[in-house]
Amino acid sequence: MNHRDERAELRGVVYRGDRGSFVTMLTRETWPDHALQLIGDGLLGVLAARADGVEELARRCVIGLRERGYEGDGELAVGIEAALGSGPVPLLRPLPVDLEELAGVLEGDPVTGGGRIDLRTGEVWPQPAIEYAEETGDFDEDDEDDEERWLWVECEGSHAGYRDMELFIAAVEDAGQADRLSIAIGGRGAFRRFKDVLSRWPVLLDRWYAFSEDRQRGRARAWLAAEGYTPAPHRPGA
Repeated sequence: MNHRDERAELRGVVYRGDRGSFVTMLTRETWPDHALQLIGDGLLGVLAARADGVEELARRCVIGLRERGYEGDGELAVGIEAALGSGPVPLLRPLPVDLEELAGVLEGDPVTGGGRIDLRTGEVWPQPAIEYAEETGDFDEDDEDDEERWLWVECEGSHAGYRDMELFIAAVEDAGQADRLSIAIGGRGAFRRFKDVLSRWPVLLDRWYAFSEDRQRGRARAWLAAEGYTPAPHRPGA
């Protein structure tokens, strides 16, 4: 199984709440590359369901998060330690929010980016969806400014994403590939050119998507924590 398929399998078992398959994946010697944020979320769900035999896996994840130290890794490690009973419980309100959707709102196009989170449901509303709902009359104007109902999300732009490209290039072992990628990210249209160049090397492109998604997930988690919330864990089935 290649890394892309392995990551897709991991994503599927986490979001389906497939406890057995998830634990089986984590008992393998190596875990999917650049997936600690997703793995940590899966572990929080398994630990919340009081599944047996996952404590060692959770500690392994905590060690990996602490050693790596990406944005959001510390918050996730603290949450796992709290679920293990080996650390304090963070004073954060659980919210069933999709971190990938939140990341898209946080780091989207500044012109159309931003949005809000429904604090009752955890649903992420991008700004274009809000505007469409307002036009069609599906948005309740009476509570539009209700701070107890909505958490506003300001678009932070592409600065963090550009830094991701720089860090990724710095880790590319092939000097020729690294040089071409470094040239690609200069000037306007850097993201498009970067992906165009990466498409010449499918394995490297897949590695980039994994790296980028993991870092975006961590940044969304850190942003949410700064607002006083934490993603509610998925509840796995048997």
